[in-house]
Amino acid sequence: MTSSKRLQRFLENGDSSDISANSCSTDDTFQNDLKQKLSISILTKIQEHLNVDDNAFRQIIADVISTETKSLKMTLEDKRTLAVSIFNAMRRLDILQPLMDDPSITEIMVNGPAHIFYEKEGRLFPSLLTFKDAASLESIITNFFSRANRPLNEASPVADLRLPDGSRANAVLPPVAPDGPIFTIRKFTGVRPDIETMIAQGFLSASAAAYLAKAVRDRQTIFLCGGTGSGKTTFLNTLSSFIPQEERVVTIEDSAELSLQGLKNLVRLEARLPGPDGQGEITIGQLIRTALRMRPNRIIVGEVRGSEAADMLHALHTGHPGSLCTGHANSCEEMLTRLATMVLAGSALPFDAVIRQIEMGVDIVVHITRTAQGKRLIDEIVEVGPLESNNFTIIPIYQYKEGEGLVPQSQQTPQIRHFSQELTPS
Repeated sequence: MTSSKRLQRFLENGDSSDISANSCSTDDTFQNDLKQKLSISILTKIQEHLNVDDNAFRQIIADVISTETKSLKMTLEDKRTLAVSIFNAMRRLDILQPLMDDPSITEIMVNGPAHIFYEKEGRLFPSLLTFKDAASLESIITNFFSRANRPLNEASPVADLRLPDGSRANAVLPPVAPDGPIFTIRKFTGVRPDIETMIAQGFLSASAAAYLAKAVRDRQTIFLCGGTGSGKTTFLNTLSSFIPQEERVVTIEDSAELSLQGLKNLVRLEARLPGPDGQGEITIGQLIRTALRMRPNRIIVGEVRGSEAADMLHALHTGHPGSLCTGHANSCEEMLTRLATMVLAGSALPFDAVIRQIEMGVDIVVHITRTAQGKRLIDEIVEVGPLESNNFTIIPIYQYKEGEGLVPQSQQTPQIRHFSQELTPS
């Protein structure tokens, strides 16, 4: 007799004579059919209640399993496992939930139903987990986004979401993703290492830490740059511990990830994506302009990636030095290039005025990298020197050398950064 027929006989008349304890725990087809039938009963039960929170939902699941599997040869552990599986499928991320609950896993990548990867200690590993099919995966993803009121469907196949714990999710559905739904979660671990821990881990040297700590206290503007997942936000959180506690600080972010340490007079602002009707968007640029009216001592922008760079630069020149910002770039020099390009895109200022404002507003640029082995470290710290013939000059302060770590540069010879003429407005 097939699993589905055995299950049907059990649910209709309680006949479990054909169901062994072994089939309850090892027969995947039976388990899936049982989960589906019990889920229907649970949904029916929920209709009798209003505003069912997670604890109440778990109790409903337990009651349904206890009632409807009385004569089924299932151990207490089997029932507990079944209850967790049903809860994760209906309220969480189904088979991905154990990866979400593992604090050592920092990122989860789903490339279709049969290819799941995760990041652990900076390295990527394949997972043995698989979804039944693409439709099952798409259902989990769309339900996950719909609970946060984020539209994700064929008409809007790309969506971003910030989870309540600060983690970030991104999803792409077919036809944009022809090989099946793509789902990526970058977890917010909540870990806030202090500077001593980062020195011990080889992220930076003790002298470089002292140099940057003094720069923060002296209200110099520091730009942290690097690739995705290199540790920019984590290090910004660490540097924030050197901001004097009596200062009023306003943070502005796309997604609220910053967790500044030891600041009592702190205002956190978060940008907002447009709603399902396309209305209600609040941009980083709008928040920077709003922050100027809040009497801040410092304005910290979590990440600068577009035309809001012009508003940030304006803030630096209106009595708010000492900002900490992050951006994506492959080197300190490239960060200055990208910053100039972003300011030009959001401002009517001429090219000469833009690079002069950057030179006056940005004091230090720090580049953070992640090695092939997954280790994160600072590989360059530079100061922005005076302009020379409308070109930036950078002064290397620390450079990473293999086998030596981050070492100070004794001969601080300015290096001229020549801009491409393509940056100059026509």
